[in-house]
Amino acid sequence: MGLDVRTVMVMFSMLAFMFFCLFELASLRVGSIRGVRQWAIANLCMSLGFSLAYFYGQTTPGHQWAAVVGLTLFAVGTCLQLTGILAFKKQTIPWGILILFVAMTICQGIWFSVINPDTRMRAIVNSLLFFSIYTVCARALLVKIEASQKLAYWFTGASFAALALLMLTRAVLMLLSPDAEVGLHVNTSINTLPFVVASLLEFSVAFGLLLMLNHRLIADVYQMASRDALTGAMNRRRIEEEAVRLRARCIRTGEPLAIMMIDIDFFKSINDRYGHPAGDKVLRAIADIAQKSIRAEDYFARYGGEEFCMLLTSTTESEALDLAERLRLAFAEFTLTLGKEQLNITVSIGVADSSMVGLEFADMVTAADKALYCAKENGRNRVITYSSMGAGTTF
Repeated sequence: MGLDVRTVMVMFSMLAFMFFCLFELASLRVGSIRGVRQWAIANLCMSLGFSLAYFYGQTTPGHQWAAVVGLTLFAVGTCLQLTGILAFKKQTIPWGILILFVAMTICQGIWFSVINPDTRMRAIVNSLLFFSIYTVCARALLVKIEASQKLAYWFTGASFAALALLMLTRAVLMLLSPDAEVGLHVNTSINTLPFVVASLLEFSVAFGLLLMLNHRLIADVYQMASRDALTGAMNRRRIEEEAVRLRARCIRTGEPLAIMMIDIDFFKSINDRYGHPAGDKVLRAIADIAQKSIRAEDYFARYGGEEFCMLLTSTTESEALDLAERLRLAFAEFTLTLGKEQLNITVSIGVADSSMVGLEFADMVTAADKALYCAKENGRNRVITYSSMGAGTTF
């Protein structure tokens, strides 16, 4: 049984409208994620474009202009898909190039539909234009991305790549078959099959974009659940999870793992004297300095109250001691402005490593906490290592 193009158009138009509703509802719930509204409007444009093509057959008066408007809507929809992808990725949108693409689509549509009607040449030029925009969309998605979102990105990118290949193949077939009858309302294999496949791939693209949104939402929820809302540092639960993973790696590789426990000196008196908003500023300042001082492969967390924890990979106690001393000096040199007053902050730090207490995170925290307590007892604003506690070495 042959495929009827108009039936496919109706089905795709309805599906595109349903995706418009889904993306529009999603955009109302995920206002912080950019690009979703563009995807919604893109599907609405495509739905309207196919509706026009369905209701204005080749025997309907004014069908030439309906073809131009429908084609323009589809071009705008495709451009909006690209702008949504770039906005989703927080990249710059090349508005000039996109406007040029739509303008070229309109001009060739008017020329080959109204001024000098030629459905074959219109089909060839359209195929080449959409080949270019689909290629750009695929290129924007087929990139290196974190594992949690790679499947969604590559699935959508592959769908765009398949669309680009389909458009190029269609243009070549049209060029090689000058006598072929074309047009949206002509049910021939060279015309119908590419159109049906393109409709299915557009459905695949919309599904892929929803998949990208879903993965982003999951990642954002995990981020919120694993970060301290005040300082932006990891929370206690997250660093404990990372410690389990690092323990397995260190057992496998034999690398050392060091830990620092950092406590703000006289933090309670800061809260009592200046109020809790001032204490929050101190916590944020400490976290900001610490996170700028560590390597990308290290981990920093707010462990509780005014206490912070730092895990240092492939690091011995003596190496961690050097970093801890640099941090202590950086904190001591920092001045926080509170109204008309200048506040100097100091910290005490306890350091330990896996060679002394093993790789169990609880044991490492206990050892570093003992060193931290010793630093507090010896006058604060100092670093003490777990291994030096017997000798009482201080800095």
